Amino acid sequence: MKAWFIAAVVAFLGLSPVAAQVEPAEDALTFVQAGRLLADPATGRVSTEQTVVIQNGRVLRIENGYVGEGQGRVVDLRDSFVLPGLIDSHVHLLGQQGPTNRVDAVTMTRSAQALEGAYYAGRTLEAGFTTVANLGANSEAIFALRDAVARGRVPGPRILTSGATISPHGGHGDSHGYRPEVLEVLRSEGVCSGADDCRRAVREQIRLGADLIKITATGGVLSNTAAGLGQQFSDEELGAIVDAAHRMGRRVTAHAHGADGIDSFLRAGGDSIEHGTYLDADGIRMMRQSGAWLIPTLLAGDFVARIASGPNNFFTPAQTTKALEAGPLMLDMCRRAHDAGVRIAFGTDSGVSAHGDNAQEFALLVQCGLTPLEAIQAATVGAADHLQIAAEAGALRSGYPADLIAVRGDPLSDVTVLERVGFVMRAGRIYRGW
Repeated sequence: MKAWFIAAVVAFLGLSPVAAQVEPAEDALTFVQAGRLLADPATGRVSTEQTVVIQNGRVLRIENGYVGEGQGRVVDLRDSFVLPGLIDSHVHLLGQQGPTNRVDAVTMTRSAQALEGAYYAGRTLEAGFTTVANLGANSEAIFALRDAVARGRVPGPRILTSGATISPHGGHGDSHGYRPEVLEVLRSEGVCSGADDCRRAVREQIRLGADLIKITATGGVLSNTAAGLGQQFSDEELGAIVDAAHRMGRRVTAHAHGADGIDSFLRAGGDSIEHGTYLDADGIRMMRQSGAWLIPTLLAGDFVARIASGPNNFFTPAQTTKALEAGPLMLDMCRRAHDAGVRIAFGTDSGVSAHGDNAQEFALLVQCGLTPLEAIQAATVGAADHLQIAAEAGALRSGYPADLIAVRGDPLSDVTVLERVGFVMRAGRIYRGW
């Protein structure tokens, strides 16, 4: 890619100037010299004085000692702690919560949403997240952004996306709070009623290019309706959704707060739970038995509780009531799930909280009982397993994409150092550096 074009895109998106540098030829070698290296978080083993050798955007090998002088580009991270690029299993790149959200919904075009997404993708990448799962968005805009990033046209993390969220008519994923004719225009293509219609909605998102399916099994905090946080799809609809997705090779993850919706979704064979606020003993038991993943999104709970109780609350009354109810409960839920051995993957629901602040989730995971290593595993090998990309993400191994980050300090002692990532490489290209 031409250097002038990269520089222009970087300036537009607000990325670090290091991203504008001219990269070496594709077949040239890059040697990343790491003072401390956590190549495979599953092992927890930190090696010292290592060199990650990279070619064509992928890890070629890892060598003992500092090598590479005179053999190719050398990246000196000898004073740093190097680890795989982080994975956020739950983001919404096309927007961000704020006082203008209700107006933005009726003024922003899909093209404008895609460009907003490009900006937020850049911020997310600079924060050290080299892979994300975007769960719920306008299909046209998010698929365009995903594909542009994959082609190298826009700086950003690798994006997996569900496209539009599958939601019941009048439910959390539907439109609310506008005149009837406006509601019809804003209604998502993922809204459905009845088992057959919900099968259709799932198949349609897969036809459009969805990597996974995301549904709203229960009510949600930020929908502008006083419809509670309990189950909204019927058991028959949940079964049809999961069956249709699995038959077409897609996993299904559920936005779910209420225990009734969580349990019904798990009984239907669902693969993972987003939020899980009222997760009960039955839900924990089913998650243990099936191996379903929990993505607790603690940062979202913390954010909505702070906004709803603060002097500058921009939520509607319906949103405020639910935020004050659900937000403070999520840490305890996460603690109970972790103590019971439920598998936890890292996800923030960023777009609720600010893009680029994703790493603040780590400290909250530690508050709910995870060790710093377990929190890092949740954002690397755990999230890769959850998203079924473990053969190419979550670790630094021969043949894997060269997605890595570096910090100063020891995240195994103080996980908050991951909030200050100083170096980011994705697929062998440097996007941030000291």
